[in-house]
Amino acid sequence: MSDSTWVSTSMPYLRPREKGQSDAWGEEAATRGGKGTQRIAHAGEVSAPDDVAALLGIAPGEPVVVRRRVIELDGEPCELTDTYYPVGIARGTPLAETGKIRGGAVTLLAGLGHTGVRVREEVTARMPDADERAALRLGPDEPILRLNRVTLDREERPIQADVMAMPAHRQQLRYEIRIG
Repeated sequence: MSDSTWVSTSMPYLRPREKGQSDAWGEEAATRGGKGTQRIAHAGEVSAPDDVAALLGIAPGEPVVVRRRVIELDGEPCELTDTYYPVGIARGTPLAETGKIRGGAVTLLAGLGHTGVRVREEVTARMPDADERAALRLGPDEPILRLNRVTLDREERPIQADVMAMPAHRQQLRYEIRIG
C-alpha cells in the first residue's frame, strides 16, 4: 500500500455526532494530518434512478431528495457522493438545501426521529464515465470503486441511500463487523 492510499471504514459515518463535534469526514481527515472538506454540488428533489429506487424500495422515477457532494482531501477531489432520501423524510428540511448541516446529515436525521440501525453495502469496480473522470481528475485508464449503501431504521425502512465513486488506486475499504 502506498502513502497515497486512503484506508476508510464506514462506521464513523453511520452514527449521529455529539453536539459540538465536527462532521465525520473533517474529523477523520484531521486525525490523519489532512483537511477534509465537501462541496455540495446540488441539493433538491429528483426522480429516483433505477439503482436508487431499488435501494430505497420505491418505484423508479418516484421523487427523492438528493445531496450531490464532491468530497475533497487537502483541496483535491477524492470521492463523489450522491445521498438520496425519501421525500417523506427530507422534503422541507436542510437535506433538500445546499447549505452545510451542522453535525452532518446522519445527526439531522436522528433529530428528525430517523435513526439507522442496519446498513447494507455493495462495492463494485468499473471504469468511470466522462463526468466522473473529470470531477475526480482521473486518467483514461484509472478505474473507480462504486459503493452503494442503504441505511435502514428499526422497522427495516430505508431512510438513506448513498452512491459513491472513488478512485480505486487511492482507496482501500476496511470492514469491521460486530456479531452479537
